Parts: sequence; structure tokens; C-alpha cells
Amino acid sequence: MVGVVQTDNIVHRMAMEDKVPWYKKNNLRYLYFMLFPCLMGIEMTSGFDSQIINAVQLVPAWSNYFGHPTGGYKGILASALPLGAVIGLPFIPLLNDNLGRRWCVMFGSIIMIIGSLIQGFAINGAMYIVSRLIIGFGLPYAIVAGSSLIGELAYPKERAILTSLFNAAYFVGAIVASAATYGTQQIPSDWSWRVPSLLQMSPSLLQVALVMFLPESPRFLISKERYEEAFKVLYTYHAEGNADSEFAKAEMAEIKTTIAIEMEHSKKSWMDMINSPGNRRRVIIGSLLGIMSQLSGNVVISYYLGDILNLIGFTDPNFQAKYNIGNQCLGLVCAVTTALLVMHFKRRTMFLTSIFSILAIYVAWTISAAEAIVSGSTAAGKLCLFWIYIYQPAYNIGFNALTYTYLVEIFPFAMRARGISIFQFFGKCAQFFGTNVNPVGLDPINGIGWKFLIVYCGWIAVEAFLMWWLWPETSNRTLEELAFLFEDEDRANAATEAVEKEIHHDVKHHEEVNGSETNSKDLV
Repeated sequence: MVGVVQTDNIVHRMAMEDKVPWYKKNNLRYLYFMLFPCLMGIEMTSGFDSQIINAVQLVPAWSNYFGHPTGGYKGILASALPLGAVIGLPFIPLLNDNLGRRWCVMFGSIIMIIGSLIQGFAINGAMYIVSRLIIGFGLPYAIVAGSSLIGELAYPKERAILTSLFNAAYFVGAIVASAATYGTQQIPSDWSWRVPSLLQMSPSLLQVALVMFLPESPRFLISKERYEEAFKVLYTYHAEGNADSEFAKAEMAEIKTTIAIEMEHSKKSWMDMINSPGNRRRVIIGSLLGIMSQLSGNVVISYYLGDILNLIGFTDPNFQAKYNIGNQCLGLVCAVTTALLVMHFKRRTMFLTSIFSILAIYVAWTISAAEAIVSGSTAAGKLCLFWIYIYQPAYNIGFNALTYTYLVEIFPFAMRARGISIFQFFGKCAQFFGTNVNPVGLDPINGIGWKFLIVYCGWIAVEAFLMWWLWPETSNRTLEELAFLFEDEDRANAATEAVEKEIHHDVKHHEEVNGSETNSKDLV
């Protein structure tokens, strides 16, 4: 595996030496509480969507209205959202890097509200598919900008936790969707599926109402040479309003120098993504992470849990709905727990633990499913229920907890919007592929039924090898120290020297002021 550049973590060290917890800092506490409705809720839409499609398939009124969809028709009803996301992705950096993170979130949220309204009032399958295309088009605008803004606003000590919690919000949306659909399925009309479909706009409404109460990314402001505004954001939230803070000045110097070096070597175009060995490796990792986040067996559970339960003999819709809600609740607990523990473990350790655990679970699940279906074993069927549940902590250790944390870390500022867009592109393509292929593969009549799980076992083994080979360690460093992770040491050391110069200048200035005051007193 290619080595990575190591630098002296000055700003990170200064942040770690700060013993005052975030909840005792008024400004930082306000910022973190505002992040939840403004940005954390973005991923709620993803979770809501996966469970809307999963749960409405269990609602007879939805199935009757759309003609009992199966095979390819059933697949496109689910996969229209990732297809819409792929269409919108190439334009995200234009908005994100020119108008700012907040306006990009605003744009994506408005588009999703429009799509949700059309989905809730759809009169036929074509209108339902178009509505999901529109939701999919808007979603990545909010995700790319929101995940970037969280990482760029957070205090270095809590950044990894906050970016990990971003993905945990997926399960909040999933639980609300599952519970809402379970509650409305008793309504004897089409409103049994229209109500939860309309509820999908709820997170986006929050973002539209509140996102402008957040500050803009200081890194974006510095890239536009709005230095005073950027420094005000840094000292307001990272130094509790103290403009003379040594930490805020050091952070400003590091960000300003790093972005200047990045811009010097960047044309701010898509060609930047492949113009050096380091950037090509970033693109490979981001692309693979997108594919792995959707094709590690999770789409089978998220979108087609009903089909899986039917295969192993659990066909009661009421049981399926309750089991699905329980699975999402477990996912939320696991996601939040791993997010809060992310600072205590190395990134590679968590990713590798996750993927090898997923592999072991899928192998055990495949064997149990074979026994349940071929031999008719009731015990093996119940064991399948256990493996589906235990999949949640395994997946969350790596993919849910670390995905956006890792993306924000491996892609420097000048590439971040494009890098996360590439991740989204490959992730949505994989999701589109999976949502169309899974129902066909799992079909016991036209597909291969439980044997389809064997395909996943082989692919997850390939994922484990690629992750072991390519993934670098990124923990315990600031975003600026990670900006030149794969580049030569000269660029990496330039930012470190700028921080040291700023710190030494402040110390010297402080000593001169103290000396001047002492001399003045002596003269008196």
C-alpha cells in the first residue's frame, strides 16, 4: 500500500489540549444544536426513502394502486431516486463552490419538497417514478453541501463525531417512515401510502426554514478572500468570541495557507481529480466507498426485506412491519453508539472490522437461509432473523459511522465537493443497480432465490481485500493536515510552518506588549 505523508499536528494538538467540553461553551453549543435540524436531518430523507419503498410494499392499497408491481417495474419504482441523483451530480460543485454550502443545501431541499408533493399526489406509476427522480435530483445537493459544512464548521476535537452522526440520522428517517406506514396501513384508502409519502418532505422543510441561521463555511469564505468573515466565524465558535485567541489565529493561518497551496495546484475542474497519483487514489477510494456502501448487502435489507422474509417463511405483513421497525431502531442505536466512539479507534481498524464482520454474517445467513428453504428448518429460519439484526452493528461500525467522516478527510477543500459528488455518483449507480437486480435475483421463480446471497458473499470478500489494500489511516489530524495526505512533504510542511510562524508572532507580540507596559510603569 502506498505510504502517506505525516506532519506535526499543531492545531489538532492545541484542540486536544482544550479541556473545556463543548456543552460548556455557549457559542459552540448553539452551533452544534443548530447542526441537527439544519444539516443532520438531510440523511433522514435517505432513510425515509429506503423505508417508504420497503414499507409501502407491505401496504395492500399501494400494491393495488400500482398494479401489484414485480420484477423490473418494482425495481424502477425503487431505483428512480438514485437515477435522479446521478443526473444531478455533475452540477453540484458549480453551486457548492460558487454560492456556498448553505445555498446548495437550500436548493436541494426545495427540490426535494417539490418531489415529495408530487409523490404524495401521484395518480399513476409514471408520475410516482418522476416524483422520485425529482427527490433524487435534489438529495445529493443537500448531502454533499451538508456533510462538507458539518466537517468545516466543527471544532477539530468533535469533528469526527459530528460527521459520523450525520449518517446516523438515516435511521431516524427510516424509523419515522416505518412507524408512519405501519400506523397508516389500516386506513381503508390510498391515504395509507400517500400520508407517509408526503411526510418525506419534513426534513427538507426544516432545512429550508433554518439553514440560513448557520454560519457559512470559513473555508469557503477564505477561498473567496472574505478573510474577516471567515476569521469571525472561527473565533466566534471555536474561541467563544475571543478575537485574540491563539487557537483561532493558528487555525486561520493553517486554513488560509493550505487553501492557497491547494488553489495554486488546482484548476477547480473535474480534471483535478485525476491530475496526480494522489488525486487518482482519492478518486479510487471515493468511488469504491460509494459502491461498497450500497453493495455490501444492505440494499437487500433496506429495500427488499419483505421478499427476504417471504423466502424464509415469515409472510405475515403485520410481523414484517414490526420486525422492520425493530431493525431500524437497532440501527439507530448502533449508529449513534459507533459515532460517539469514533474518536477512540483508528479509521482502518473500524472499516476492516466492519467488512470482515459483514462477510462472516453473510456467509452464516446464506447457510441458514439454505437450511430454512431447502430443508424446511424452522430453527434455521429464526436464525436468519438473528443474522439480519446482527448485520446492523457490523455495517454501522464502518460504513455508517465513517463514510462522510472519511470522505471529508481524504478530499481537500478544493476537491471536496467533487470528491463527495464522485462518491455519490458511484453510490447511487450501485444503489440503482442493486434495487433493480435484487428483486430479480431474489425471485424464487424467475431468479435464483436464496442462492443470490452467495453472490454477495463473493463480492463482500473482494471488498474486504480492496479495503485492506487501499484505505489509508486519517485519524487524529485536522482537515488541513490531511489536505496533502498523498502529496510530497513540502506542501504538507508549508501549512505547518505557517501555523508555527503565526503562533511565534503572537507570543513575541505578547512579550513586547508586556515589556512595554513594564517599562511604562518603571518610568512613572
